[in-house]
Amino acid sequence: MRNHVGIAGMGIYIPENYWTAEDMAKMTGMPLEAFTEKIGVLKKPMPGPNDTTSYMGIMAAKKAIENAGIDPKEIDVVIWDGAQHKDYLNWLAFTKSAYEIGATNAWGFDVESMCGSRIVGLELGKSLILSRDDVNTILLVSGYRNCDMINLNYKTGAFLHDIGAGGSAVVLKKNLGYNEVLASSHVADGSFSEDFVVPVGGSKKWPVTPEDLDKMWFHITCDPNDFKERLGKVTMKNWYGVIDRALEKSSLTRKDIDYLAMVKIKRSAHYEILREMNLREDQSFFLEEYGHVGQNDVIISLVEGLKRGRIKDGDVVLLVSAGGGWTWNACVVKWGKVTE
Repeated sequence: MRNHVGIAGMGIYIPENYWTAEDMAKMTGMPLEAFTEKIGVLKKPMPGPNDTTSYMGIMAAKKAIENAGIDPKEIDVVIWDGAQHKDYLNWLAFTKSAYEIGATNAWGFDVESMCGSRIVGLELGKSLILSRDDVNTILLVSGYRNCDMINLNYKTGAFLHDIGAGGSAVVLKKNLGYNEVLASSHVADGSFSEDFVVPVGGSKKWPVTPEDLDKMWFHITCDPNDFKERLGKVTMKNWYGVIDRALEKSSLTRKDIDYLAMVKIKRSAHYEILREMNLREDQSFFLEEYGHVGQNDVIISLVEGLKRGRIKDGDVVLLVSAGGGWTWNACVVKWGKVTE
């Protein structure tokens, strides 16, 4: 059998705490329909007192390890591909994760590509496994609670109001024999790099002052209408571009797609992409009861798709995401037994 990398196990962690669309409508004074229809969120998970960013990733990692049926000591590399808003500033989450799960033989690193990080993690994990004789098993682990940095009174950023909290993890193995990770594709546009940021707490605005605490949330730092117009002009083009390139590199076409694991976006855009891909609604899962949990969205969608019988052996699964700043990402996975 040819060398390949397969997904051996997955796990997700979702906090027990939720904010409903009704809750958020009351908090903001916005119409309920703005949440349920336009933004497309019925409820979103919010962190409890113990739900640090690393804790949520670690809980998901334990589930993924159990799902894969492996001993944590088999893990050669741990890649933290979760949020950069972690338990502490200037801190490695992969070491904490490896320690807590018992991956005593693993080295690793933290990687960041905002909400595209999980697809980047799949690319890096696959590349490491195929390029090194001493790496056979990799754990990707992610926690996310950027909801801490969302201001519900910032109406200009209403598209962010579905951001919640949670974690996910994936176990990758060399020559697993099933659930093969095929090709990925990525594109970036740095013209947006400083248009959408938390403007305090970084080296550009240091030291932090007491007044800064009231600004520690995501802002659009340029003209909001210009920002949305510029982003709208390139987003679908870039998504379709990375989708088509990932499929082409996998020797596939759009007609081969069986399931779309899509990052949480507004309802109308999600269904627009399904129509463009000529997919039915039951060939995806809209995350209206999860909200946007960052890079974890694509794994939550995979888990839900499997649970609901929407993904079966032999299916071509397309993972699609994007990250603020701005990146667009796609990865193809062939679910089920690997064929020559």
